[in-house]
Amino acid sequence: MISSKAVIIIIGLVAITFLGISGCTKETKELPQEDKQTIESEIAPAETAQPEKGTAQTVVVDPDLPRYKKVAGISGNLSSIGSDTMNNLLTLWLEGFKKFYPNVNIQVEGKGSSTAPPALISGTAQLGPMSRDMKQEEIDAFEKKFGYKPTEFRVALDALAVYVNKDNPLKGLSLMQVDAIFSKTRRGGYKSEITKWGDLGLTGDWANRSISLYGRNSASGTYGFFKEHSLFKGDYKNQVKEQPGSASVVQGITEDRYGIGYSGIGYSTSGVRTLPLTTQNNEEYFDANYENVLDGDYPLSRFLNIYVNKHPNKPLEPLLREFINFIFSYEGQEVVVKDGYLPLTPDMAKEELNKNKN
Repeated sequence: MISSKAVIIIIGLVAITFLGISGCTKETKELPQEDKQTIESEIAPAETAQPEKGTAQTVVVDPDLPRYKKVAGISGNLSSIGSDTMNNLLTLWLEGFKKFYPNVNIQVEGKGSSTAPPALISGTAQLGPMSRDMKQEEIDAFEKKFGYKPTEFRVALDALAVYVNKDNPLKGLSLMQVDAIFSKTRRGGYKSEITKWGDLGLTGDWANRSISLYGRNSASGTYGFFKEHSLFKGDYKNQVKEQPGSASVVQGITEDRYGIGYSGIGYSTSGVRTLPLTTQNNEEYFDANYENVLDGDYPLSRFLNIYVNKHPNKPLEPLLREFINFIFSYEGQEVVVKDGYLPLTPDMAKEELNKNKN
């Protein structure tokens, strides 16, 4: 049998142990914020330093954009043929538009921006979404048939992103380096071809790993925009794995730890990260965010466009007119944000809406 004195001693030891554990727990919870930051920075590899400007941010639609107002007599069918980048965007716009007009249907086909001009010319589509501007020869072909140019509506903003796998520690790239990675002609003037991650300063397991290249096919507007602005109108390397769609590019990089590719910002997922970019070597990097796109600091900013066949002196037919009006409304630009792209400012939207008035 345990004596009363022993019981007192055991209780005392248990109390001391409990207090010691509680004290350690409390001390851990009260670790000063600056100490936490110091510990985290010491653990993080040097190559993962954050860009000087541009962090993740919540994009909101400007409340000054006009609210969409339903009008009477809208029904029927439309067809959209063009950009794969904008495929989801058109589908989501249709869903939002059908809340006002349940009897409207729009068929959406996204095989690449280069399919939009022929579809508008032949009349098989009333909407021609393009992730680049129409080329002069495409405008000329349209004008030759109709006697006037197609009308361009700039419907959203995009930051064409350079993606790497989520585990890639690279800080950022200059456009000259992007050119040396993707182009065999190197018109950007970088000192040498870049084929391995070590050529960009990565060390350890990364140093001798070959860079896997992912891109779009030549029918894509994104392919053309990247070629013009990142490759300085040079030629792609033969090693680029051409993908049929933007989602395929991102999926490929997600599964390939040593991959790199390009696509619209709306296709970003948790399996990849976007690289901050700069126009020249040794300059400040800018992330692909809304602030940097509006300021013109991010070097691969662009408008996403929809082209239509509109006679200069005649209004669009009611269904097409109202769909365009919906796109530039507050509700329409909410769809832009929902799909991961960047909304227009009220001034931009007003300028575009003016094209839809007569």
